[in-house]
Formats: sequence, C-alpha cells, structure tokens
Amino acid sequence: MHGRNAPDSQLLAYVGGRLDRVDHIRTNPDLLAQAFASPLALRLVLEGLEPVVEDGHLRMEPLPGDAWLEHHVLLGQDEGQRPIFAELLADSPDSAFATARSRGLVGEVPGHEVALYGAARSLLSWHARHRFCSVCGQRTAPAKAGWSRQCQSCRTEHFPRVDPVVIMLAEHRGRVLLGRQHGWPAGRYSALAGFVEPGETLEEAVAREIGEEAGVTVHSVRYVMSQPWPFPSSLMIACVARADDDALKIDEAELDHAFWCDAEGVRAAMAEEEGAPFIAPPPMAVAWHLLRHWLDGQVAGGNPSA
Repeated sequence: MHGRNAPDSQLLAYVGGRLDRVDHIRTNPDLLAQAFASPLALRLVLEGLEPVVEDGHLRMEPLPGDAWLEHHVLLGQDEGQRPIFAELLADSPDSAFATARSRGLVGEVPGHEVALYGAARSLLSWHARHRFCSVCGQRTAPAKAGWSRQCQSCRTEHFPRVDPVVIMLAEHRGRVLLGRQHGWPAGRYSALAGFVEPGETLEEAVAREIGEEAGVTVHSVRYVMSQPWPFPSSLMIACVARADDDALKIDEAELDHAFWCDAEGVRAAMAEEEGAPFIAPPPMAVAWHLLRHWLDGQVAGGNPSA
C-alpha cells in the first residue's frame, strides 16, 4: 500500500525515504566539512517549517557561499551521492503541528520527498524547541551534523525526540471499534490512539488506551505497521487487538463518541460511498491503512460480515 508503485492517492505519508543517513560522516568532522564544501551539496528550501514546491518537487538550492556549517544539519546523501542539508531555524517555529500546507504536500511531490520533508521538519523543530539543557538549564549547541545537541556547560548530550504513539483497532466478531475526538469534522471517525507511557510495552499501551477511552478489555495484540508523524516528533505504531466483549464505557473527556462498525460499513466509508456510517481518515494517515489491512483480512478470511 505504500511501495514505489502505489497510487499517489493512497500513499502512506512520510515513509519510504531514500537518503543514506551517513552516520560515518555525521561523526567525522573532516568528512562533514568535505560534504559541506562539496560542489554537489544541496540545501532543502523551507519557509520556516513549511515546504516549498517547484515543478512537482521539493525545492533544492546549492549551498550559498556564505553559509555556515554550524547553522545546518546534514539530512543525508541522496542516490546521486549529493549531500543534502537543511538550515536551522533562527527562531522558534510558530507551531510544531500540521498545517494545510504541510499536509497538502502528499500528492504534490514523490513519496520519498514527502519522507525527506518529514525528517527535516521533525529535526528542525526539535532543534528550535531544545536550545537549553534539561539538566542544568544552560545553552546547548548542535553536534554530530545536527543529530544531537550538547550542553555548553555540563556537556550533557541530547538527542532528537521520537515519541511512540500506539494507534489501534479493537475487533470483536467481525466489527472494529472506531472513535471520534471532540472538534473533528462531523462524521469523521478513526482508530483510537495514545502515547506510550514510561515502563510499559506496546501491547500494554494498546490495552490501557482502549480500556481508558472505551472501557473495552483486549488481548492478542498484533503489530501491523508504523508511520513517522513529524508534528512534531511522533512515531505512530499501528496494531490490532481482540476484544473480550463489545460493551462500551466511553471516557467523554477523551472521545466524543465511539461505535462498533462491521466490514461492510468500513468498506463503504473507505470507498467514500454516500450513506456510509462514517467518514474515514485520509489515506496519508496510518489509520486509513490500518483499516485497509483489517478489511483485507476480513475478506481473505471469509468473514460473513465482509
């Protein structure tokens, strides 16, 4: 569903990056300086954290002659061995969260370029939000080609954040549990989701979140796929679990509503049919692909509800 030949309208966003992340260059000051001075080196052009598209591709430019290595991060090398850099933000971003422009990049440029943008956005946002040491409060400075920051006082090294989020479907007798958050567009439903907490496994996080939000007990959690979500730094971990029963006790602070939907209803929603029981999440989101995965399994298994 998200390989190179997948229809653009059904691509899972921010996956499929092709850059070599060249850790051996990041950690070698001489090789890093050579990469920055290379006539092949390019810089990803951004407006703040927003993408710039030109002729169906992310805009790139040669590094200006007055550019400083200390003001850039090395994203990696492309398939043509060209070093690709991005400039650190001078100020904190107005928002670390998704905008219509950043979401709209899907379908405007090739999928691997969407992944490149996602990595750059997440990394630059982290730098802008972590200018001070969490240990002693003093200033930090970029290190290792922008893939860490080091405190100038206590020398503590800090690394980019990746926040794991479980996003999951509970299934019970040919139906899946769907919920909607307050403030979502009318009719929009999706899989339940929540951050993994310290000291718990992914399986435990899945069970806890479904229990907390919908009052449903689940077991037999299985992993399906994952998606980087650079708004600002999440990794969406998609799973399916089996429910013991279908009784709901909704946490109204977390969910506006939840219901069990059969395979025919899921199919109708994903096909955007008139009269479908809900509006599905967009294909750029892992929730859409999770629903597709579950629906394909129902059909392959010969479930009568499909």
